Amino acid sequence: MKEAQTFSAELNDIVTRAEIFGGANTKDFTASKTTNAGFSRLKKGFEGMDTELRTDSVKVIMKKKMEAYYSISDNIEEEDAFFICDLGEIIRQHFQWKEMLPRVEPFYAMKCCPDSMVIKTLADLGTGFDCASRAEIETALSYGIDPSNIIYANPCKQASHLRYAHTKNVRTLTFDNADELRKIKQHMPNARCVVRILGFDASRSLCNFSTKFGAKLEFVPGLLKVARELDLDVVGVSFHVGSGCFDANVFGQAVASAAKVVEVAKEFGYDLSLVDIGGGYPCSGTGTDGITFAQIAAVLRISIDALIAPHIRVIAEPGRYYAGSAFTLAVNVVARRVVPRDTALRVDSMVDSAVVVTPPASDEHPAYMYYINDGMYGSFNCITFDHAVVTPRVLAKSGDFKFDVDSNLDDQFQCSIWGPTCDSIDCITQEGLLPELNVGDWMYFENMGAYTLAAASKFNGFKKTEIIYTNTYCGRV
Repeated sequence: MKEAQTFSAELNDIVTRAEIFGGANTKDFTASKTTNAGFSRLKKGFEGMDTELRTDSVKVIMKKKMEAYYSISDNIEEEDAFFICDLGEIIRQHFQWKEMLPRVEPFYAMKCCPDSMVIKTLADLGTGFDCASRAEIETALSYGIDPSNIIYANPCKQASHLRYAHTKNVRTLTFDNADELRKIKQHMPNARCVVRILGFDASRSLCNFSTKFGAKLEFVPGLLKVARELDLDVVGVSFHVGSGCFDANVFGQAVASAAKVVEVAKEFGYDLSLVDIGGGYPCSGTGTDGITFAQIAAVLRISIDALIAPHIRVIAEPGRYYAGSAFTLAVNVVARRVVPRDTALRVDSMVDSAVVVTPPASDEHPAYMYYINDGMYGSFNCITFDHAVVTPRVLAKSGDFKFDVDSNLDDQFQCSIWGPTCDSIDCITQEGLLPELNVGDWMYFENMGAYTLAAASKFNGFKKTEIIYTNTYCGRV
């Protein structure tokens, strides 16, 4: 076995080369016109669905909803917040993935958005699934997913969930510690084990998973030794750079680390056949700090082709990449509070449930507190749990439809936006600029599919936001 110092030096050399490759420019890609084996299933599935599926654009559906709202005097239902989910966006994302990362098989991270229509669409497109619990495995299997296309990617699993996976022949799973290996040996001795590693700069991501999961590279030989003593089959290596990564080269660094583990595993008699490059991919266009999916894909393509042997299967666990941009959220302004010009209460402290208000503008115009009918305990939990930054836009103002209209053309005033609950932490935007809105006007938020519905609650008796489905994909479906 190589000494740790030599191991580290060789790894750094590979990382340096991967970072150089990662600087390459890449063109923008459009959705592929090619089809796959799941295309016919997708069409048949859409035709036989119980859920109403429209084909109008998001803008057309928004306009119809606003017309219904303003035309009904007693609009108790029409004023509820709602999502529009464009399944066509998911299809386009899938073809973009296949074009830009043709060697990497996507395994949808169900935790991101376990919506039934999203799952069905991806299942019919032929993706695999990344599951973290018994319930998620049950869901994937109920959509006809073959057990071989499910990875149980929770490194620390409940024993009963592990036994359930064993009965359903879901055998590929991750681990990052010796105790987990012993538990796997007890409950699933025929498991196909994948070691999850830490081999990258985790500080380059907003959601840093390294504090909870992943084995440091220097501990990997010891884990492989334990696996060999337990006569467990280790088939692969995985990593997750974290969500909201703002340095594309981190992906290249992680691939280089995975490649080194492939070599180390041979010393313990393991010929690894799987590399799982995890998640953390932006949903649409530009992600954190301007990083694009195209930039990440360029780093991954070059690094994988250079460092991972062609016979090794490469998979990934995209979640927000598929679901994020497919959902647009519309909310109603249910209440408004004018903040007098000379009031200067602060929003940077949410302690002791104090009433907090955005400081008003310095001119003669007051600031506003807008209360909307979805919040931090509902779809905006992504702000707390996913470090999301949401951007409000005006949907309808005094009956005028404003979707996709530049609101900067109107006078802007300082405001804060609050959810509907009685909790003072239910603050969506502490300091923002919007045209003056009144009670009954509407806002909308784009890219709201990732980690929103998944953790929404009914706190204070407010119901979860409903979804309208459409499919704007204009291909052969």
